[in-house]
Amino acid sequence: MMKITGLSHLSKWENLHNWWLTKYFFPVPPLAQTLQGYLRALEPLIPEEELVHTRKNIQKFCGEGGLGPQLQEGLERRARHSNNWISDWWVQWAYLESRQPLPVHSNPAISLPKRDFSDWRGQLVFASKLIAAALDFKNVVDNGRLPVEYMRGQPLCMELFPLLFSSCRIPGRKHDTITHHSRARHITVVRNYQFFQMDVYNSDGSRMTESQIHAQLLRIRAESWKTDKEPMGILTSEHRQTWGQAYSRLLKDKLNKESVRAIEKGLFTLCLDSPVMRVSDDKYSSRMAAQILHGGGTHSNSGNRWFDKTLQFVVGEDGSWGLLYEQATAEGPPIATLLDHILQYCKKPDPKKTPLIPLQMPKKLYFNIDREIKRDIEHAKQNLDILINDLDIRCFNFQRFGKELPKQHNLSPNAFIQVALQLAYYKVHNEVCASCDIASQRMFRGGRTDYIRSPTNQMLKFVLTFDDPSISREAKLELLREAIETYVTLTDQALKGQSIDRHLLGLKLQAIEEGLSVPRLFMDTAYGLATHWKLRTGQVPANTDSVMCFGPLVPDGYAVCYNPQSDHVHFSVTAFNCCEETQAETLAATLHSTLCQLQELLQPTV
Repeated sequence: MMKITGLSHLSKWENLHNWWLTKYFFPVPPLAQTLQGYLRALEPLIPEEELVHTRKNIQKFCGEGGLGPQLQEGLERRARHSNNWISDWWVQWAYLESRQPLPVHSNPAISLPKRDFSDWRGQLVFASKLIAAALDFKNVVDNGRLPVEYMRGQPLCMELFPLLFSSCRIPGRKHDTITHHSRARHITVVRNYQFFQMDVYNSDGSRMTESQIHAQLLRIRAESWKTDKEPMGILTSEHRQTWGQAYSRLLKDKLNKESVRAIEKGLFTLCLDSPVMRVSDDKYSSRMAAQILHGGGTHSNSGNRWFDKTLQFVVGEDGSWGLLYEQATAEGPPIATLLDHILQYCKKPDPKKTPLIPLQMPKKLYFNIDREIKRDIEHAKQNLDILINDLDIRCFNFQRFGKELPKQHNLSPNAFIQVALQLAYYKVHNEVCASCDIASQRMFRGGRTDYIRSPTNQMLKFVLTFDDPSISREAKLELLREAIETYVTLTDQALKGQSIDRHLLGLKLQAIEEGLSVPRLFMDTAYGLATHWKLRTGQVPANTDSVMCFGPLVPDGYAVCYNPQSDHVHFSVTAFNCCEETQAETLAATLHSTLCQLQELLQPTV
């Protein structure tokens, strides 16, 4: 089970929403419904002879003497005794037990529009505003003033919001844990690989003003002008087992333990990045996204990160800025709400007068680095640079149209983009693949995410006929509508807790919990293919021109994130260079041309 320490209380907020929290429990879908949905999801992906084999496995699984009904009963029993029967399992399995490095593989980054400064002075002024805005948001959450969010008329679970601040992932040799500290009064600022503990509340409990914060940041800059320090933050980029072992060695020293604990307990981390190499305008958005995601490498700003921290704001001297977050505690929607608040706050002047209170110097955090820790850092630097060099990122702003175009034709914008993604992938690879789009489960208490599977029989039929000149435009339009309507139906099912992937995972984990052998259904080649996500996608709708990026889930896959605005769409595409078959640039260019072709299909030119 997921372990979160230090949660004696969440906030006043929780009590304000008990009116609905006890009502919306995550359902266990009917077993037959999930297995039928699983078979339908396999049909576009595997040949008929393999489907026959899988059908037999399913019949044995759910038939007389099969494990299916027993495991289903176990899940239903679990659901009766928990607010959400899958969330803890999901966080443990998907995040805390994962041993992959957090940068690229797990932590998403959000890059926001460039600010109007280009030197360290503007950097510190904006960083002061950013800190004040984040603290203001925390105050709104703590005092129960954050409005309940709604989707399709239903209230959404707000329980993750109090956990955004003062949370951190703690590495372990076999699995990680999450810690939360509810009474922190400081943030961590890192510049030139050096960490500082900076109080952000005055002695009377009031939040510091922007001018007070700015004065403290000036002090930190003066104390961190050299870059000859060991980049301790690089350790957090390691393989989780390796970092867990190094973490144990690091904390044997009292000074190191105090410094690490200060970072972990901070409300959030502010990364003040040094200037980076200038690139052409067409590559700027990709370079900026890479800087937020991983820091650009060990000779750039990667040492200015503590990847375990739930929230890390990044501000560069060139006006670039963004947010990097750790997913075991937080996911996209709460982060988007936080960023919207920050952007609105940044439009206003500082509302608070600066009190005449002497401020203590921010505390520099020191580390005793022995031979073993030095060796750990050098290995981490090598491994991170290999990972960064392996990742290809392509960001682009598609400006021909946005979400209003499909709306004008009574089509779902998200489903329309999903069709474009499937078609573009097929054009590049001459096949469809296991693809997942992320759906929020926040209609339920403690809800996290589930997957919407993009490849359907209707999607495949449209993809196969799109370039066929013998098929009329009217027929193609009808196939497009059928593909979109099918995807919308799957989306509705996912939002109602009736998707298949979390249920299948639950059945598998229930077998393990009961000490049973993993059912053959999950050892089947088809299940391995169906969960080898070659195309990982995510829509992150925001009120600003931001772009999110993350790495592919598998070595031979892609990750595509998009933010649709009314008349344009921001995309990021990532792939690994080690795979010769995948190229982010190729898929991005094909996606661009495919969207143009779909526009022509909807609105043919005379």
